[in-house]
Amino acid sequence: METYGLEKLGIINAKAVYRNLTPAQLTEHALRRGEGTLSNTGALVVKTGKYTGRSANDKFIVDSKGVHDEIAWGKVNKPISQEGFDAIYSKVIAYLQNKEIFIFDGFAGADPKYTQSFRVVNELASQNLFIRNLLRRPSAEDLANFKEDYTVIAAPGFKCIPEIDGTRSEAAILIDYEKHLVVICGSQYAGEIKKSVFSVMNYVLPKKGVFPMHCSANIGTEGDSAVFFGLSGTGKTTLSADPNRKLIGDDEHGWADDSVFNFEGGCYAKCINLSPEGEPEIYNAIKFGSLVENVVMDPDTREFDFDDDSLAVNSRVGYPVEYIPNAELSGKSSSVPKTVIFLTADAFGVLPPISKLDKNQAMYYFVSGFTSKLAGTEIGVKEPVPTFSTCFGEPFLPLDPSVYAAMLAEKVEKSGANVYLINTGWNGTGKRMKLAYTRKMVTAALTGAIEKVEMVKDPYFGVSVPTEIEGVPSDLLIVANTWEDKAAYEAKAKELSKKFVENFKKYTHMSDEVVAAGPKAD
Repeated sequence: METYGLEKLGIINAKAVYRNLTPAQLTEHALRRGEGTLSNTGALVVKTGKYTGRSANDKFIVDSKGVHDEIAWGKVNKPISQEGFDAIYSKVIAYLQNKEIFIFDGFAGADPKYTQSFRVVNELASQNLFIRNLLRRPSAEDLANFKEDYTVIAAPGFKCIPEIDGTRSEAAILIDYEKHLVVICGSQYAGEIKKSVFSVMNYVLPKKGVFPMHCSANIGTEGDSAVFFGLSGTGKTTLSADPNRKLIGDDEHGWADDSVFNFEGGCYAKCINLSPEGEPEIYNAIKFGSLVENVVMDPDTREFDFDDDSLAVNSRVGYPVEYIPNAELSGKSSSVPKTVIFLTADAFGVLPPISKLDKNQAMYYFVSGFTSKLAGTEIGVKEPVPTFSTCFGEPFLPLDPSVYAAMLAEKVEKSGANVYLINTGWNGTGKRMKLAYTRKMVTAALTGAIEKVEMVKDPYFGVSVPTEIEGVPSDLLIVANTWEDKAAYEAKAKELSKKFVENFKKYTHMSDEVVAAGPKAD
């Protein structure tokens, strides 16, 4: 039996080893093993159990001598000792003995100058199908000469014992940057695998002069690229899937001096309330070869009920990017972005639906990374929770925020990009902004139409707000107009302003000009 070098990891007694199987083969194995069922569209459907979102509090970084001074230690980047990691690693390897092993050898990073190779070792065929969809797939020649830069081992069936293993729960996501190893155990939620790869890229690429971004990206017919920053649920995937533009990718990219490139080879889209009218590209991508997580399905007809959140609000589908009809299959643009969009979902209902930011405001709102954690995207989040996530990607940033903020400032200044803040969340009506209106705003930013209309200054946040956009009711653009109770609006706007000011006090590295560009506390 060919083991493809698993012995180097300590796996010396596998029952069977499968490497880089096709979607058909992986689907057959998953069905044989009882991991899931088929939908009426041919997609493989699985349930991930108690973990239906990322478990941010269960992520640890090995505090080894080689990286100790580089990592921004704290609540997000929690340390685990080398001995603690090695002990859990040994147990996971022992657990995998005499089991079927599924290997995917692939790449992150579409620009060959910055590509990193990843070996992903899976206990489950369904998770191997997922990561096959999400990473960049190798050619036969690539496989013949493959040498991994990092190894990811995903064993959801292994449960940690917190009292013994020093973890918070039965799940653990452990990254050893010095050994180039990631171990994921206790959680079947496939997003942990892709986000671990992202965390690695966020460590590696700044050393190469590349700005890693938690964003989606697309490219227009004239070669003009755009990037959309935002946390899960704010619209990165949805808004970048534009029939008039080619999709570069939906979640993770690098901004180099001469390109924007996708880390991935697929998309991981939310399914809740999915419809063919609202998001046809995503809806039609749910077919054979896709992996669907936690979507309710009729047991007889095998039809999906995307509105049923009884399994999870954070229901998901992972599919290769070529399932999107207008995808840019090279995974990169040869031009740097001319439009940068920050997406937020404001639960206070006081941020304008779209506003233009000057240079200092762009730095302020990027570093602040304000949004609301939406229900289901993390364990325990059941209602929108206002939060600040540094650089719109704090859970995945191992280095100090100043590193990423400085890179954005440099890239925006060199490219001359326009920067906009778009609120896909709520306003004074108590309802979330209609997707159709948000799409019109995005189009106005991309085409430059927004630059031709009158702008007014928001009284609390200081940003420039357009007074008209084709296809959007003007009353919605000035957020104060959506509130019947003006006193309530003023109170909420002041409340959120104070939260911005208090949060920004921790960023002691920022200039006085950037600090002054934010909202005022009084």
